Amino acid sequence: MLQPTLPTLDDMESNTIPAGFPKVIDAHVHIFPINIFKAIRRWFDENAWHIRYQLSTSEVFDFLLSHGVRHIIALQYAHTAGIARDLNHYMVKKCQQYSGRITGIATVYPGEQDAGMILQEAFDSGLGGLKLHAHVQCFNINSDDTDLIFDICQSNNKPVVIHIGKEPKSLAYRCDPYKICGVDKLERVLNDFPNLKICVPHLGFSETYEYRTLIEKYDNLWLDTTMVLTDYFNIEERIELKEYRIERIMYGSDFPNIPYAWDRELKWLRNSSLSDYELDMILNKNATEFFDLNI
Repeated sequence: MLQPTLPTLDDMESNTIPAGFPKVIDAHVHIFPINIFKAIRRWFDENAWHIRYQLSTSEVFDFLLSHGVRHIIALQYAHTAGIARDLNHYMVKKCQQYSGRITGIATVYPGEQDAGMILQEAFDSGLGGLKLHAHVQCFNINSDDTDLIFDICQSNNKPVVIHIGKEPKSLAYRCDPYKICGVDKLERVLNDFPNLKICVPHLGFSETYEYRTLIEKYDNLWLDTTMVLTDYFNIEERIELKEYRIERIMYGSDFPNIPYAWDRELKWLRNSSLSDYELDMILNKNATEFFDLNI
């Protein structure tokens, strides 16, 4: 659980990705307009950790690209109704400045007026998928509102990144993630929308075993590694990626909203027993397939 006493680490960082790595796609990077970034940082200061990298959107992109990341998947989420359209316009504008090195992902607030129109406009403008965050947006994933959204994504062949794992939760959220999230709830969506590609971040933390089992069953489900390979959270199940369906695992950093060095997770992967083939799948090929990248 998130709490105000979580530490910000002063671990060493490198100037580039580990030597010998394949092309690295970071499939989980956050950007926001500066006023929302500042609000998020205040929230983290009060409820979790002090964010180590206090950067603007352009600085986020410049940092990762200059440190050797080849492609970035940029995510936003609308925390309230009425701002998604502006956030999508912002995402399009920022991505256009980086000549194909950034794939921007749309946002929408489930249940808001004209949600379907907002999302379709975002896809028509070139955004490459949808990000939802159940902890922040407090929606019912098994509802008419989300069915509308998922149907539009499936019809447009656009993937969904959805934080639907129960952790990391916070008492500061407006809703209880343990009541609105869960493997069983997502499995209904996987069955109802078999052609919709879905990624659950954080390996489904705190249901890592259940999600590891679920990706064996569904070809339209992926997981990303964000923050759970770094020995930062106390996770009951020891993460052994060799036990996972390796072609359904993507690397993601959560940069810049992290409390430790930007490459901490990459170092974990470097020091693991994963083969070159497995690293290439996790760091490159799986994200290329999921987001339908042409890079």
